[in-house]
This record gives sequence, structure tokens and C-alpha cells, in this order.
Amino acid sequence: MESITFGVLTISDTCWQEPAKDTSGPILRQLITETFANTQVIGNIVPDEKDLIQQELRKWIDREELRVILTTGGTGFAPRDVTPEATRQLLEKECPQLSMYITLESIKQTQYAALSRGICGIAGNTLILNLPGSEKAVKECFQTIRELLPHAVHLIGDDVSLVRKTHAEFQGSAQKGHICPHKTGTGTYSDRNSPFPMLAVQEVLSIIFNTVQKTANLDKILLEMSAPVNIPPFRASIKDGYAMKSTGFSGSKRVLGCIAAGDSPNTLPLAEDECYKINTGAPLPLEADCVVQVEDTKLLQLDKNGQESLVDIMVEPQAGLDVRPVGYDLSTNDRIFPALDPSPVVVKSLLASVGNRLVLSKPKVAIVSTGSELCSPRDQLTPGKIFDSNTTMLTELLVYFGFNCMHTCVLSDSFEKTKESLLELFGVVDFVICSGGVSMGDKDFVKSVLEDLQFTIHCGRVNIKPGKPMTFASRNNKYFFGLPGNPVSAFVTFHLFALPAIRFAAGWDRCKCSLSVVNVKVGSNQFNHIVKLC
Repeated sequence: MESITFGVLTISDTCWQEPAKDTSGPILRQLITETFANTQVIGNIVPDEKDLIQQELRKWIDREELRVILTTGGTGFAPRDVTPEATRQLLEKECPQLSMYITLESIKQTQYAALSRGICGIAGNTLILNLPGSEKAVKECFQTIRELLPHAVHLIGDDVSLVRKTHAEFQGSAQKGHICPHKTGTGTYSDRNSPFPMLAVQEVLSIIFNTVQKTANLDKILLEMSAPVNIPPFRASIKDGYAMKSTGFSGSKRVLGCIAAGDSPNTLPLAEDECYKINTGAPLPLEADCVVQVEDTKLLQLDKNGQESLVDIMVEPQAGLDVRPVGYDLSTNDRIFPALDPSPVVVKSLLASVGNRLVLSKPKVAIVSTGSELCSPRDQLTPGKIFDSNTTMLTELLVYFGFNCMHTCVLSDSFEKTKESLLELFGVVDFVICSGGVSMGDKDFVKSVLEDLQFTIHCGRVNIKPGKPMTFASRNNKYFFGLPGNPVSAFVTFHLFALPAIRFAAGWDRCKCSLSVVNVKVGSNQFNHIVKLC
């Protein structure tokens, strides 16, 4: 589809007041950018007010490049559900069959879809579709219409050449055996189509997070932890300098000795014309209340042992200067983690600082590569073979992200050998990450083995390139990720799907499990589309 702009309008009193509660709008925007790579998406939130809905819709309709508007919310039976009424008054043509199609497909998922009153229609050059407000419903509705949208846009824009092309492809498919890439097969031997439906990336992630069980609720454990000690447990010097009384003014002072980090606090009396040389992090003498940094002093005299005995304090001492009070960083019974950082470095370091040695078990992971053509990088390469790089890559990625690989193996293309190995591995690990054997070749046995082992295959295809054959399956809190054998595809799908699942199982908060996504618009005319960088 040519470069166009989509509009996603969330209509909800609640989301208008608290935008963070809007989940359907962001999901729709994500689905659009994943499905139509050369598009841009704008979004907004309005309350359930007819005038405000129409005002926003009119602004978008007047934008020439904005060709499709998807509204979410306000389509039900409640008194303030007025989205269809607000939309209808702006339409030049209604599209009742499109709204009927959405409803019929939605009813297959839930009978409550019959209670949605959303309409579809055309205003100017813009197609407007009312979708329900729930996150689940907008996903299902978008999957229903996504393949129709490009042709609908071409028809509304009277793009004759593209319309004819689509019609020709449609007419020719019956005669030439054209296979749609989104077509789902029956799974029989003669069927060349995958029996698994094509799922959107966000939908697959939702399935993963709803399937994988946490070994521990790390957030809950950490947020409830309190400090058993004060940090620092004594008044500590922030700088190298001289500890003294702030009432003693500047001028020359006798140096009574040196206090180093790790020394016990000095409890001896301290006069106003006396001081102690002190190192950073050392405890202040009992009667001192400030530190003057060494840069603001001048050495006047050494004793017979070469130690400082008299210094000139060139600034006025100030109470509390360069001193960390007891409990300045953390007080006894304070929460250690007022906010959580997903980094294990931060978590472990903070816990160590208060003497806590919390040990949380990490998910046990095994790495498997499949293919009779593979040989270990340590072996001699023979004709017809290639070195296995995926095992090394996936193992190193696990280590890089703070997890350990319990076992690795390379399997030949054998149903029985694959079944035997997976059965053995799942006896000792929680996750198996496998590369290869999940596509449509007659030697790709992995999915058949999973079914034979009574695993539930939640996902057999993802709408992503590279990585379409990515497979996710589970049984009794054991999880299998089948990544494509191509190293680039395996690399991408590990980051997008396997890593978030392992992090979630380890106790990470769901919103922090996936890597950050940055939308970048490529400047070249040839590749002028939205690219996602993880």
C-alpha cells in the first residue's frame, strides 16, 4: 500500500481523564505499523461527547493524506456511548456490509460482539471504521479488516490501476492456484499451506505473557523489602580534608591525627582550634560537625615523624559541610526500592549495600540447533556440512542479558531423535530455545514432535520478516521457542519473543521485559517507510 496516514481516535471519558489507561489506542497503532510498513499513524483521545468527537473527526477528514480513521470505544449500549451517532452525521456513504463483516467475525469469538453498534463509512477520501473499546476486541477486529483496507483505500481514491491489479489478482487466483501468504492450510500432507494462522507481533507477545508463569514475583518481593541498617551507618566525610567544629572559625589548627575509611569513630574531645585529617568515606569524630576539603587548606608544620601537625584553614567552616549524615542514602526501615530498575546490576548492588543476599532462581534454559547439515565449530568440516553458529549466538545472548544456558545440543533432522532429546531436556529445564526445523520443509519435524509430546502450539507463524515461522508452545509450565534457522531470523525473534518470556518468568515486570522500540523514518525515497529498531 502506498504511503498514507492512519488516524486512531480513542473515545472514552476514563482515558480522556487518565491517558495512561488507554490500551486499545496504542495496540491499534502498533498493529497498523506492523502490518503496513510504509504508513504513518496519528492518535488522540477525546471524551464521550458527540461534539468533541465530531470536531476531531472533521479535522482529520480535512487532511488529504489521512485516508483511514479507526475509532475505538463508545460503540456500546451505555447512555454515553455516542460514537456511531457522531460518526454517521459526517459520512457521505455508509458501508453496512463492512460493519456487518466485522460483527459476524467478532461474534465467532464472543456472543457479546452482538452488543456493539459500530458503523463504517466514507467521508471525502477517508474511510472511517468504529471499533469496540476493549484491547482484545480491537485486535480481533483489526485482524478481520487488515487485508481489505488497501483495496478499500484504492477504491475510495479512484486509483484505477491499483484497483484493476487487485481485481486481476483475485480473478487469477482461482485459475492459477495463487497462494495468499496469509492463507491457513488444513495441515494435510497434500496441503502446502501452514495450518497455523498468521499472528501479529503484539498478539504473540500477549499470548506469551498470558501463558508463561513467573517463578517469583520479583517486583513484589523487592518493593516490600526495607533497609535493615542506615546507609551510611555513621556520619561520613564526603571529601579528603579536615574534620573540625564549625564554631572554630578559620585560621591555624592543630592536627590531632588521621582518620581513614574503615576506622572506628573517634570519641575523644575536640577543641575549636583542633582538627583531624580525614579521608573520603571515613567516620567523623564525635564532636566534629564539618569537613573542610584539602584544597582549602595550607600545610604549616610537620612533626618530627613527618606527620602533619599544623594547618591553615583558609575558609570559614560551615556546619554540615561535606558530611553525609547517618541514614542520608537510606534509613532503617525505609523501602530499599521506591521504584524498580530491571537491571540485575542495580538490584544486586543495592541489596549488597544493605547486607542482603537475596538469591532468586533464574529460569533454566537449553539451546538446541536442528539440521543434519550442521557440525560443531570444533569439528572438521566435511562436504555438505556447515558450521553451527546459532548455538553460540543464542548462548552468548543469554549470558549477555544475565541468564545462563544449562545445556546445548545439535540435532539431526530425525523425528525420533528430536522427540527423544526434547523429552530429556524438558525433564531438567524450563525453556528450550530451538533454531531451525519449524518451517514447511519435509524435514522440519519440530512442530510435529511438539504435538506428539502434547504441547499446545500457541503460535506457528508471526507476521514479521525476518522470522515468520517463529513457534511458541507450552505444556505444564515448560516452554518451547522454535526460531527460524537463518541466523538473522533467529537473532531477531530471540530479542522480540524469547527474551521477554524468560525475563517475565524470572519475575520482571511485564512492561519492562521487551526491549525499547524507536520509530525511525528512513530518508531515502526508495525506502521511505517506518523502520523499528530494537
